[in-house]
Amino acid sequence: MRRVSGRSRQGFTLIELLIAISIMAVMAVLSWRGLDGMTKTQTSLQQRADEVLTLQAGLNQWGADLDALIQLPQTQAIEWDGRALRITRRTATALTDAATPGTPSGASDEGVLVVAWARRDVAGSGQWLRWQSPALRTRGEIDVAWQAAAQWAQNPGDALKAREVWVSPMSEWQVFFYRSDAWTNPLSSEGNVASGNPGALASGIGLLGADTAQAILQGVNALTAAPIPEGVRLVLTLPPGLAISGTLTRDWVRPTLGGGK
Repeated sequence: MRRVSGRSRQGFTLIELLIAISIMAVMAVLSWRGLDGMTKTQTSLQQRADEVLTLQAGLNQWGADLDALIQLPQTQAIEWDGRALRITRRTATALTDAATPGTPSGASDEGVLVVAWARRDVAGSGQWLRWQSPALRTRGEIDVAWQAAAQWAQNPGDALKAREVWVSPMSEWQVFFYRSDAWTNPLSSEGNVASGNPGALASGIGLLGADTAQAILQGVNALTAAPIPEGVRLVLTLPPGLAISGTLTRDWVRPTLGGGK
Protein backbone atom coordinates (compact mmCIF):
# COMPACT_ATOMS: atom_id res chain seq x y z
CA MET A 1 0.00 0.00 0.00
CA ARG A 2 1.22 3.47 -0.92
CA ARG A 3 2.10 5.72 1.90
CA VAL A 4 0.45 9.17 1.97
CA SER A 5 2.95 11.94 2.64
CA GLY A 6 2.56 14.25 5.60
CA ARG A 7 2.21 17.28 3.28
CA SER A 8 -0.79 15.73 1.50
CA ARG A 9 -2.51 15.14 4.79
CA GLN A 10 -1.94 18.74 5.92
CA GLY A 11 -3.36 20.49 2.77
CA PHE A 12 -2.38 24.10 1.88
CA THR A 13 -0.24 26.12 4.21
CA LEU A 14 -1.29 29.51 5.54
CA ILE A 15 1.22 31.24 3.26
CA GLU A 16 -0.23 29.55 0.19
CA LEU A 17 -3.77 30.54 1.16
CA LEU A 18 -2.74 34.16 1.71
CA ILE A 19 -1.03 34.24 -1.69
CA ALA A 20 -4.11 32.77 -3.40
CA ILE A 21 -6.42 35.24 -1.65
CA SER A 22 -4.15 38.13 -2.64
CA ILE A 23 -4.16 37.07 -6.28
CA MET A 24 -7.94 36.78 -6.27
CA ALA A 25 -8.26 40.23 -4.67
CA VAL A 26 -6.02 41.79 -7.31
CA MET A 27 -8.05 40.13 -10.08
CA ALA A 28 -11.28 41.39 -8.52
CA VAL A 29 -9.96 44.96 -8.33
CA LEU A 30 -8.79 44.85 -11.94
CA SER A 31 -12.16 43.49 -13.06
CA TRP A 32 -14.04 46.17 -11.12
CA ARG A 33 -11.91 48.92 -12.64
CA GLY A 34 -12.59 47.53 -16.09
CA LEU A 35 -16.33 47.44 -15.51
CA ASP A 36 -16.30 50.90 -13.94
CA GLY A 37 -14.41 52.27 -16.93
CA MET A 38 -16.88 50.69 -19.33
CA THR A 39 -19.79 52.16 -17.37
CA LYS A 40 -18.28 55.66 -17.38
CA THR A 41 -17.55 55.41 -21.10
CA GLN A 42 -21.10 54.31 -21.82
CA THR A 43 -22.49 57.18 -19.70
CA SER A 44 -20.28 59.70 -21.49
CA LEU A 45 -21.29 58.39 -24.92
CA GLN A 46 -24.98 58.54 -23.96
CA GLN A 47 -24.58 62.11 -22.70
CA ARG A 48 -22.91 63.21 -25.93
CA ALA A 49 -25.55 61.43 -27.98
CA ASP A 50 -28.26 63.25 -26.01
CA GLU A 51 -26.49 66.59 -26.65
CA VAL A 52 -26.38 65.90 -30.40
CA LEU A 53 -30.04 64.85 -30.51
CA THR A 54 -31.11 67.90 -28.48
CA LEU A 55 -29.21 70.29 -30.76
CA GLN A 56 -30.60 68.54 -33.83
CA ALA A 57 -34.14 68.82 -32.47
CA GLY A 58 -33.59 72.53 -31.85
CA LEU A 59 -32.32 73.12 -35.39
CA ASN A 60 -35.24 71.14 -36.79
CA GLN A 61 -37.64 73.30 -34.78
CA TRP A 62 -35.87 76.42 -36.05
CA GLY A 63 -36.43 75.26 -39.63
CA ALA A 64 -40.03 74.30 -38.92
CA ASP A 65 -40.78 77.75 -37.49
CA LEU A 66 -39.35 79.43 -40.59
CA ASP A 67 -41.18 77.05 -42.93
CA ALA A 68 -44.46 78.00 -41.22
CA LEU A 69 -43.95 81.77 -41.58
CA ILE A 70 -47.13 83.61 -42.44
CA GLN A 71 -47.39 87.16 -43.75
CA LEU A 72 -50.53 88.78 -42.36
CA PRO A 73 -51.68 92.28 -43.35
CA GLN A 74 -50.19 95.01 -41.15
CA THR A 75 -48.24 92.39 -39.18
CA GLN A 76 -44.56 91.53 -39.15
CA ALA A 77 -43.78 87.97 -40.23
CA ILE A 78 -40.16 87.99 -39.08
CA GLU A 79 -37.93 90.52 -37.34
CA TRP A 80 -34.42 90.45 -35.87
CA ASP A 81 -33.64 93.23 -33.38
CA GLY A 82 -30.15 92.11 -32.43
CA ARG A 83 -31.38 90.29 -29.34
CA ALA A 84 -34.17 88.03 -30.51
CA LEU A 85 -35.67 86.69 -33.71
CA ARG A 86 -39.45 87.02 -33.63
CA ILE A 87 -41.67 85.08 -36.02
CA THR A 88 -45.37 84.98 -36.82
CA ARG A 89 -46.20 81.47 -37.95
CA ARG A 90 -49.06 79.08 -38.57
CA THR A 91 -49.98 76.58 -35.89
CA ALA A 92 -48.97 72.97 -36.38
CA THR A 93 -52.63 71.98 -36.75
CA ALA A 94 -53.75 74.95 -38.83
CA LEU A 95 -56.92 74.26 -40.77
CA THR A 96 -57.15 74.97 -44.46
CA ASP A 97 -60.80 75.95 -44.58
CA ALA A 98 -62.13 79.49 -44.26
CA ALA A 99 -61.41 81.39 -41.07
CA THR A 100 -64.14 82.46 -38.72
CA PRO A 101 -65.18 86.14 -38.58
CA GLY A 102 -62.69 88.29 -36.69
CA THR A 103 -59.71 86.11 -37.58
CA PRO A 104 -56.94 88.01 -39.47
CA SER A 105 -56.94 87.43 -43.21
CA GLY A 106 -54.59 84.58 -44.05
CA ALA A 107 -54.94 82.85 -40.67
CA SER A 108 -56.95 79.72 -39.99
CA ASP A 109 -59.53 78.88 -37.35
CA GLU A 110 -56.67 77.46 -35.27
CA GLY A 111 -55.06 80.90 -35.21
CA VAL A 112 -51.38 81.77 -35.46
CA LEU A 113 -48.40 81.72 -33.12
CA VAL A 114 -45.75 84.26 -32.23
CA VAL A 115 -42.41 82.52 -31.69
CA ALA A 116 -39.15 84.03 -30.47
CA TRP A 117 -35.58 82.72 -30.32
CA ALA A 118 -32.98 84.34 -28.06
CA ARG A 119 -29.81 83.79 -26.07
CA ARG A 120 -29.61 84.34 -22.32
CA ASP A 121 -26.97 83.77 -19.63
CA VAL A 122 -28.24 81.07 -17.28
CA ALA A 123 -26.10 80.04 -14.28
CA GLY A 124 -23.04 81.62 -15.85
CA SER A 125 -23.36 80.00 -19.28
CA GLY A 126 -25.18 80.99 -22.45
CA GLN A 127 -28.36 79.15 -23.38
CA TRP A 128 -30.25 79.15 -26.65
CA LEU A 129 -33.94 79.53 -25.83
CA ARG A 130 -37.25 79.35 -27.65
CA TRP A 131 -40.50 81.07 -26.61
CA GLN A 132 -43.97 80.45 -28.00
CA SER A 133 -47.27 82.18 -27.47
CA PRO A 134 -50.61 80.40 -27.22
CA ALA A 135 -52.77 80.26 -30.34
CA LEU A 136 -53.82 83.77 -31.37
CA ARG A 137 -56.98 84.63 -33.30
CA THR A 138 -57.31 88.41 -33.33
CA ARG A 139 -55.12 91.31 -34.40
CA GLY A 140 -54.97 92.61 -30.85
CA GLU A 141 -53.78 89.27 -29.49
CA ILE A 142 -51.05 89.10 -32.12
CA ASP A 143 -49.82 92.61 -31.29
CA VAL A 144 -49.74 91.85 -27.57
CA ALA A 145 -47.85 88.58 -28.13
CA TRP A 146 -45.38 90.32 -30.45
CA GLN A 147 -44.52 92.82 -27.72
CA ALA A 148 -44.43 90.06 -25.09
CA ALA A 149 -41.86 88.19 -27.19
CA ALA A 150 -39.62 91.27 -27.23
CA GLN A 151 -40.04 91.68 -23.47
CA TRP A 152 -39.20 88.01 -22.93
CA ALA A 153 -35.90 88.38 -24.80
CA GLN A 154 -34.91 91.47 -22.83
CA ASN A 155 -36.16 91.15 -19.26
CA PRO A 156 -38.61 88.28 -18.78
CA GLY A 157 -40.76 87.69 -15.74
CA ASP A 158 -41.81 84.32 -14.39
CA ALA A 159 -45.00 84.30 -16.49
CA LEU A 160 -43.02 84.75 -19.72
CA LYS A 161 -40.33 82.26 -18.67
CA ALA A 162 -43.03 79.64 -18.18
CA ARG A 163 -43.49 79.53 -21.96
CA GLU A 164 -39.80 79.14 -22.83
CA VAL A 165 -37.83 76.00 -23.66
CA TRP A 166 -34.08 75.55 -23.21
CA VAL A 167 -32.64 74.31 -26.48
CA SER A 168 -28.86 74.07 -26.19
CA PRO A 169 -25.83 75.73 -24.57
CA MET A 170 -24.53 78.51 -26.81
CA SER A 171 -21.77 81.11 -26.50
CA GLU A 172 -22.80 83.51 -29.29
CA TRP A 173 -25.10 83.67 -32.28
CA GLN A 174 -25.73 85.78 -35.37
CA VAL A 175 -28.61 86.04 -37.83
CA PHE A 176 -28.39 87.20 -41.45
CA PHE A 177 -31.10 87.75 -44.06
CA TYR A 178 -30.65 86.98 -47.74
CA ARG A 179 -32.04 89.88 -49.75
CA SER A 180 -31.06 91.41 -53.09
CA ASP A 181 -28.69 88.53 -53.85
CA ALA A 182 -26.57 88.97 -50.72
CA TRP A 183 -26.40 87.96 -47.06
CA THR A 184 -26.79 91.10 -44.95
CA ASN A 185 -27.21 92.06 -41.31
CA PRO A 186 -30.92 92.84 -40.89
CA LEU A 187 -30.04 95.81 -38.66
CA SER A 188 -27.83 97.49 -41.25
CA SER A 189 -30.24 97.55 -44.21
CA GLU A 190 -30.21 101.31 -44.77
CA GLY A 191 -32.69 102.81 -47.16
CA ASN A 192 -35.34 100.19 -46.43
CA VAL A 193 -38.49 101.88 -45.12
CA ALA A 194 -39.40 98.83 -43.06
CA SER A 195 -35.97 98.81 -41.40
CA GLY A 196 -36.97 101.66 -39.13
CA ASN A 197 -34.13 104.07 -40.02
CA PRO A 198 -35.54 107.64 -39.91
CA GLY A 199 -32.20 109.17 -40.90
CA ALA A 200 -32.06 107.18 -44.13
CA LEU A 201 -35.70 107.99 -44.80
CA ALA A 202 -35.06 111.70 -44.32
CA SER A 203 -32.12 111.68 -46.71
CA GLY A 204 -34.25 109.92 -49.26
CA ILE A 205 -37.16 112.35 -49.22
CA GLY A 206 -35.25 115.64 -49.17
CA LEU A 207 -35.43 118.32 -46.51
CA LEU A 208 -37.48 116.48 -43.89
CA GLY A 209 -35.83 116.04 -40.53
CA ALA A 210 -35.43 112.84 -38.56
CA ASP A 211 -38.49 113.54 -36.38
CA THR A 212 -40.72 114.05 -39.40
CA ALA A 213 -39.25 110.98 -41.06
CA GLN A 214 -39.95 108.96 -37.93
CA ALA A 215 -43.58 110.04 -37.95
CA ILE A 216 -43.89 109.08 -41.61
CA LEU A 217 -42.15 105.81 -40.88
CA GLN A 218 -44.63 104.90 -38.17
CA GLY A 219 -47.50 105.59 -40.54
CA VAL A 220 -45.97 103.53 -43.30
CA ASN A 221 -45.23 100.63 -40.96
CA ALA A 222 -48.86 100.65 -39.86
CA LEU A 223 -49.85 99.88 -43.44
CA THR A 224 -46.94 97.75 -44.64
CA ALA A 225 -44.55 95.18 -43.20
CA ALA A 226 -41.06 94.10 -44.21
CA PRO A 227 -41.24 91.26 -46.76
CA ILE A 228 -40.14 87.79 -45.79
CA PRO A 229 -36.45 87.40 -46.71
CA GLU A 230 -35.43 84.91 -49.35
CA GLY A 231 -33.23 83.14 -46.83
CA VAL A 232 -32.16 83.20 -43.19
CA ARG A 233 -28.68 82.25 -42.02
CA LEU A 234 -28.12 81.12 -38.44
CA VAL A 235 -24.55 81.13 -37.09
CA LEU A 236 -24.13 79.47 -33.68
CA THR A 237 -20.93 79.44 -31.61
CA LEU A 238 -21.11 76.38 -29.37
CA PRO A 239 -18.94 76.25 -26.23
CA PRO A 240 -16.10 73.71 -25.85
CA GLY A 241 -16.71 70.48 -24.00
CA LEU A 242 -19.89 69.56 -25.85
CA ALA A 243 -20.33 66.76 -28.34
CA ILE A 244 -20.38 69.44 -31.07
CA SER A 245 -18.43 72.65 -30.45
CA GLY A 246 -17.18 75.58 -32.50
CA THR A 247 -19.10 77.46 -35.19
CA LEU A 248 -22.21 75.92 -36.73
CA THR A 249 -24.01 77.51 -39.70
CA ARG A 250 -27.55 76.65 -40.75
CA ASP A 251 -29.12 78.21 -43.87
CA TRP A 252 -32.85 78.31 -44.50
CA VAL A 253 -34.32 79.07 -47.93
CA ARG A 254 -37.91 80.20 -48.33
CA PRO A 255 -39.84 77.17 -49.66
CA THR A 256 -41.85 79.30 -52.12
CA LEU A 257 -38.74 80.93 -53.55
CA GLY A 258 -38.54 80.62 -57.32
CA GLY A 259 -36.42 81.95 -60.13
CA GLY A 260 -33.76 79.25 -59.87
CA LYS A 261 -32.13 80.77 -56.76
